[in-house]
Amino acid sequence: MQIDLPASWETVLADEFSMPYFQQLAQFVDGERAHETVFPPEQDMFAALCYTPYERVRVLLLGQDPYHDDGQAHGLSFSVRPGIKPPPSLVNIFKELCNDQGCCIPDNGYLVPWAEQGVLLLNAVLTVRAHSPNSHKNRGWEQYTNAIIRAVNAKSTPVIFVLWGSYAQKKRALIDKTRHLVIQSAHPSPLSARNGFFGSRPFSKINAALIARGEAPIDWQLPDSV
Repeated sequence: MQIDLPASWETVLADEFSMPYFQQLAQFVDGERAHETVFPPEQDMFAALCYTPYERVRVLLLGQDPYHDDGQAHGLSFSVRPGIKPPPSLVNIFKELCNDQGCCIPDNGYLVPWAEQGVLLLNAVLTVRAHSPNSHKNRGWEQYTNAIIRAVNAKSTPVIFVLWGSYAQKKRALIDKTRHLVIQSAHPSPLSARNGFFGSRPFSKINAALIARGEAPIDWQLPDSV
């Protein structure tokens, strides 16, 4: 498994790479790549950490499993590259963003501009076999991403954790709610968006919290593809 992280993440996660679970996870993922199509591509596995170094994390938006269809996953939760049709959950995120912030819905689902402003777009599981959702769950990724969540929780500056759906909300136990803000609602998937995601206004809540502590708000407006 190729691991190339910003120095700040290398430092806070250094102990994980030598643990037996991570070595077993690396062997599993390498074995899968040898015989199956695995998403995202190897160079994108840790993209969330590369786009948002540890010292720049202001918001952590937790997803669950990478997209499993061709060309979708590129290492950031909920994001797809330009030219790839936004999946239904992302379409609903954009609908809520439009209603909440008045943002125009972009012609693409590329969320890198958010990541570059300090929004860590982290999935709980970082790989998946093509067309087989949850095929890499319970193989060790959860232990690794829990370590990431704990590291963010340990930051000296407050962070906003965004937990959509019951799976993400189970991670509340890893977060010190006396120091950090947790924003939670139903998941934006079509199955649950109308049961508490639509109207939850997460984007304005995030910006209100950032402004209250004297930080710049997130510019949520995504540009159209060139």
